[in-house]
Amino acid sequence: MKKSEIPDPFATQRSKCGYETVDDQNDPVTMLLRHKDVRKTAHNYKTFTSETIPGRIVVPSEVNIRDTRQIPFEVDPPKHGAYRSVLEAWFKRPIYADYQEALTKIVSSIIEEMLAKESLEVVNEFALPLQSRALTLLLNTPFKESETWISWGTHVFRSEGEALDADKANVLYDYIDRELDRAIANPSDDLYSVLMQSDFDGRKLTKEEAKGVMVLTFAGGRDTVINAVTNAIAYFADHPESLERLRKEPEIITNAVEEMIRYFSPLTHMGRVVTEDTIVCEHAAKADSRVSLCWASANRDENVFENPNEIVLDRKINPHVGFGFSHHNCLGATHARQIMRILVKEFSEKIKSIDILDMKENIEKWGKFQRKVGYHKISVKFNATTQ
Repeated sequence: MKKSEIPDPFATQRSKCGYETVDDQNDPVTMLLRHKDVRKTAHNYKTFTSETIPGRIVVPSEVNIRDTRQIPFEVDPPKHGAYRSVLEAWFKRPIYADYQEALTKIVSSIIEEMLAKESLEVVNEFALPLQSRALTLLLNTPFKESETWISWGTHVFRSEGEALDADKANVLYDYIDRELDRAIANPSDDLYSVLMQSDFDGRKLTKEEAKGVMVLTFAGGRDTVINAVTNAIAYFADHPESLERLRKEPEIITNAVEEMIRYFSPLTHMGRVVTEDTIVCEHAAKADSRVSLCWASANRDENVFENPNEIVLDRKINPHVGFGFSHHNCLGATHARQIMRILVKEFSEKIKSIDILDMKENIEKWGKFQRKVGYHKISVKFNATTQ
């Protein structure tokens, strides 16, 4: 098995009955494993709600570490759509040429830094700095702020060896509170200021609502982007022929990025709370119980994807759910896609091969399932193309 391979631990259970119930802090979750059930459930917000106690739809649950509602993530239609209408123009900025040019400079710069090293640890020396530096562009904040965010580590709610860490979460909350207070006192053109000046439902957004947007922005796109970037580097280390193909066929880079997101599925799953007794996968789901939409399993469903356990760089039909589905399709997906497209393009042009020197896999455990989501650490050497 190649070092970059991410096995599918859900295949047997997905074929057998399509679900599995796992414990989560004494609040069990029924994981939905089939592509059709995941999409159908994601679309049915009336029976499967996101608008519950803040933190309860996240798996593992965050109810014990926060009471700020993440917006628009933990809100159902029609209010969800109203919030998104406030935010979407800002989060669509990555489609514009000037944004992509600035992002390319960030990506190219860090690749050049790493090419100068004999070896590097990808998670903390490459993926985390890249994610944090790129975030300054999305938030329109000073580049130096990325150093603060890098100091928090790869996950804003977790420390090494901890499933959840309330003290660490408070570091993020306190930081956002200070930035919002600054934006109120001295407005600028950053996202904090834009939020505090935004109109919503005939009024201004409250500070708590703005905080909910910012918590989601920091937390939702952190370890997911880090996982995607790290897994891509591991994949190219195992498949230098793919770098060569992308160098010769840059027109398939967009397809390749979508395929990597499908295969990597940087976020395993996301929950919903059942509003009334119902049936899912011929399984009874009681009101106030929890289900999860297992994106990682849905993205390997053999009834939807041909050769689901392979990365097919030019896959044409790819209805993956790596960025969610329906109303709650990831708000930051455009930014994440641009990071990956630019990264893959820059790699194909500047890197001939990558040597893996050492690695420690990051394995999530959900009941009987053990799923590799990426790496805690992976040391590599970049070998430059000859110019």
